[in-house]
Amino acid sequence: MKFPRLLLAAAVPLLAFAPPVAATARPLQNTVSSADHSKAAPAVRIDPTYWWVGMKNPKLQLLVHAAGISGATASLAAYPGVALEGSQKLESPNYLVVNLTIGPEAKPGQLKLTFSGGKKLAYSYELRARNTDPNRTQGLTQADFIYMLMPDRFSNGDPKNDVVKGTRVNHIARDSMYARHGGDIKGIQNHFAYFKQLGATAIWPTPLIENDMPKASYHGYAVTDCYKIDPRYGTNQEYQQFVKAAHADGLKVVQDIVLNHWGSYHHLFLDKPAADWFHAFPTFTRSNYSAYALNDPYGSKRDYTLFNDGWFDTTMPDVNQGNPLVATYLIQNFLWWVESTGLDGYRIDTYPYSDPQFLMTWGKAIAEEYPKLALFGEAMEATEAQQAFFAQNILPPVNGFKSNLPAVLDFQTCFAIRDVLKTENGDLGQLYHALQADWLYVDATRNVTCLDNHDMSRIYSVIGEDFNKFKTGMAWLLTLRGTPQIYYGTEVLMKNFSNPDGKVREDFPGGWAADKNNYFAARTGQAGLAFDYVSKLANYRKTHPVLSSGKLMQFIPQDGVYTYFRYNEGGECVMIIANNTKEEKKVDGTRFAERTDGFSSGIEVVSGATISDLKALNVPAHTAWVVELRK
Repeated sequence: MKFPRLLLAAAVPLLAFAPPVAATARPLQNTVSSADHSKAAPAVRIDPTYWWVGMKNPKLQLLVHAAGISGATASLAAYPGVALEGSQKLESPNYLVVNLTIGPEAKPGQLKLTFSGGKKLAYSYELRARNTDPNRTQGLTQADFIYMLMPDRFSNGDPKNDVVKGTRVNHIARDSMYARHGGDIKGIQNHFAYFKQLGATAIWPTPLIENDMPKASYHGYAVTDCYKIDPRYGTNQEYQQFVKAAHADGLKVVQDIVLNHWGSYHHLFLDKPAADWFHAFPTFTRSNYSAYALNDPYGSKRDYTLFNDGWFDTTMPDVNQGNPLVATYLIQNFLWWVESTGLDGYRIDTYPYSDPQFLMTWGKAIAEEYPKLALFGEAMEATEAQQAFFAQNILPPVNGFKSNLPAVLDFQTCFAIRDVLKTENGDLGQLYHALQADWLYVDATRNVTCLDNHDMSRIYSVIGEDFNKFKTGMAWLLTLRGTPQIYYGTEVLMKNFSNPDGKVREDFPGGWAADKNNYFAARTGQAGLAFDYVSKLANYRKTHPVLSSGKLMQFIPQDGVYTYFRYNEGGECVMIIANNTKEEKKVDGTRFAERTDGFSSGIEVVSGATISDLKALNVPAHTAWVVELRK
């Protein structure tokens, strides 16, 4: 985790963009607002906005929001298979929780809810039929190659939604790294062919959910409405069509989500159901950003609490997942998005920062309803053991926490590759050891590997813009175990250091009609060579499952050379050998006999060069070969 994710410029004082604070009966600290008068709320709102019959969990919690609703009595007109299990008042007079049970015999239709007493109103709540396509939510496997992008910075497909009346940022300014630039869902969809040409099989946009913050709202990690696509990206219906169109084109969709915090302009923060829906301290308190507090056998309760309950940033209120009502609200929301769209996976932002008990409950509920759905979390930790702690692992429970998350982003492998390549004769042992630690996981092959992302300096800059080192890094990314992920523009050598983060979140060339260069249509020079290298290797990987489903055997690095093999029981074997020094290396290939016996030669899959002698290998300086062995 890069801490904290940049929302405000460092020089901006605390509360600089906070809405006005109104008096409350129970004043909160760690808060930047209590009321917002810039937008009129709907007269009645119920979350979830609709639901389905036939869900495995028959219980449904409705959060009703309307002025003075807490004094009302809820009733339900007779509806076969649906029972009203009571209601619950909250601290705010503007909320009421209504609990329903939806039995297996219930049919789609409209539930007639009536609220009488202190507040009189009627509401028709929709129950829908579930989608019955068993292949709609596909999940991810090692055979996938994920393309990660920032929607606002990728491509502007619909200029009509650049400015949306009523939003707090209602203009675009492409010359500002903190402003909106105009990219949207349509812009992503317009370039499905580009993803496929590259060899990608899945798309991971950073959060598309509404982020109606007054500053730096483009990145999406300060959600303001859990049930709404940001209107500057499109509509809920357009997102549903986007997922459907991606599936029709052979592409999967990963949705980026945030469990730990919301934005300070979230409608449930501006008008809180109760004070205990968010963590609060006597004075503003950040997280200590140290996940070690969760499993330190000698740790203090204070450090544990600060890590879990402290705010991630000044305008990112920490959601109290220990409140059962909040936990249910979150669980239902993320079930709602899967059923509404058919998306294929969730990437969970700031995964370690959420309440550990909630994480286990949330993970179990999601997996039970959608067993095929891919789940992988961001756990940017400093050691292999600490990273493995947040995925399904062989470790005993610690402080009552035993992760049920299938996978994490594999930052340990990422850090190792970057460190190896950024210095002359980098320590290959670091990469070897990162993989050796896979014994900690139930299944490390489910982890998602990468070279960079939106929070990190771009790989091409980190390695000194050395093209040979770039090819080595991509060769490792696309041939090691796990599901590889590439950050938008890496394939065309976009560069910069994350100081500040906006410098690694620049617009993709060609995403706007006025762009001088259009890398979607044509790529020249080193950018073209880089794209061709990634494309050729990624597409080879698609047609040769041995690189995704095959076993991995690595040999201890020697003399600046690292060698490993991907192989299967069908007799296929690919050798990956990389010389990370500035001199050609003569490698004794007999050392690899347990994998090369029975093979006499090989073809380097990108260049097409023949490797005629597997027992004596002459590997050029700063070169990686991906060699398909031949008998």
